[in-house]
Amino acid sequence: MLHRILIIDDDPDICLLLQRFLSKKGYETTAHHKGVRGIAAYKSGSFDAVICDYRLGDMDALRVINEIREINPAAVIFVITGYSDTRSAVEVMKLGARDYLTKPIVPDELMRVLQQALAEPATAAVTKDPVSSPSVMKEEIYTSSKSEAMLNAYKLINIVAPTNYNVILYGESGTGKEVAARLIHERSNRRDRPFVAVDCGILSRELAASELFGHVKGSFTGAMQDRDGHFTAAHGGTLFLDEVANLPGDVQTTLLRVIQERRFRPVGSSKEMPADVRIIVASNESLSEAHHKGKFREDLYYRFNEFMIHLPPLRDRKEDILPLAELFMRRAQAETGIEVNGISKEVKSKLKEYRWPGNLRELRNVIRRAVLLTAPGTQLCLESFPPEFTADEKEDDYLVDEKILTNQEAGFLLNDDDLMEPVEVMTNGRAVSQDFDRLKGAANKAEYLAILQALKMVNFNKKKAAALLKIDRKTLYNKLKNFRMKYSM
Repeated sequence: MLHRILIIDDDPDICLLLQRFLSKKGYETTAHHKGVRGIAAYKSGSFDAVICDYRLGDMDALRVINEIREINPAAVIFVITGYSDTRSAVEVMKLGARDYLTKPIVPDELMRVLQQALAEPATAAVTKDPVSSPSVMKEEIYTSSKSEAMLNAYKLINIVAPTNYNVILYGESGTGKEVAARLIHERSNRRDRPFVAVDCGILSRELAASELFGHVKGSFTGAMQDRDGHFTAAHGGTLFLDEVANLPGDVQTTLLRVIQERRFRPVGSSKEMPADVRIIVASNESLSEAHHKGKFREDLYYRFNEFMIHLPPLRDRKEDILPLAELFMRRAQAETGIEVNGISKEVKSKLKEYRWPGNLRELRNVIRRAVLLTAPGTQLCLESFPPEFTADEKEDDYLVDEKILTNQEAGFLLNDDDLMEPVEVMTNGRAVSQDFDRLKGAANKAEYLAILQALKMVNFNKKKAAALLKIDRKTLYNKLKNFRMKYSM
């Protein structure tokens, strides 16, 4: 029986080349240059796989995937992307795409992924081990928790999900902010509509508005055709804006107006479109503090702040580390087919001692790697873990009393006129008087804040902070001593 392949690409030449190549390989093909026509063809026909370009004239692959998977949750979809779109293509894979192919397309690679996908039983995509189900996985990250802070976060997710409130999720990188956002979406009345995740940290200042709201042909240099933005892709569903504090100021202004009026205009267009989306935003820094630093609009912060959820770092809930490690181990076993015999006592001890600067993401990746490197039927041992995990860490490597640092930071954030006066800095509960003249005080203030920022970026690991600052560790220790920056375990 011939396998039928649906090709959706706005470039007629690409469509023609793919059709010719696949026909020679024994496949029956149908091609469309518009996303809406491709979706209509999928509804009316029977296709074994879909090959879709990431950027189409009327929509992008995010919407195509959502529409097709509504028709058939087991649909096999491949995304074609240019090199610069690779990160976006990885994002659409999270929505259900099977794989992505970068341009120029390598014929052997196309055949490999296509044959591999079509060789699987038709039920494989819908008859999965419950352990490997993404929705079950998201659920268990919370239900397996013994931490009061995490259980409270789970409770808040369930409370806010059925509403249409905007939500702010706070947490360090890797704490599961997108997992929480997806849970909120899946328990809302919008669950059957698209969930679109956008990493605001990678949006360029020049194209951020176009990415969010779309654009019309000729609206700026390089706009060769109309293009839908993320608001259109998420219509009726949920739009998740990760690292929202990175949005440029002009885009923040536009976003505020969109939230107020529930309508938006694509870049270069005079036509308004409805903005029927629920917005969930995430940040690893306080948006209130970002406002005080001049990075974020205060009125936009209040628009987002209808409900707030804090996700604690993994180092603050050590009681969850082993249950989560076992959860990720079961998931990795389902993915790889490798059956291991649990986790050794030595590894369990290391798991609890390690500080997990990458939080859940790091723990998951470390466990997946260990399962892959472990012989079937044996336990996960230290030999299967990366060097940074197994290395003995000195307690002195970490500066962990973050509340003390916050007090110190407040002491240094002064007006220039204040720098001539003695500054009272609280360190471990006692005041240290430091007399700065204007020039020296400004220099010390800048140096102090640079060190503090570096420490926060590496979760207060002094060895890594020294490397980030391009100074040796002894120099950093001396500066910490001079600034009375105490540390303890």
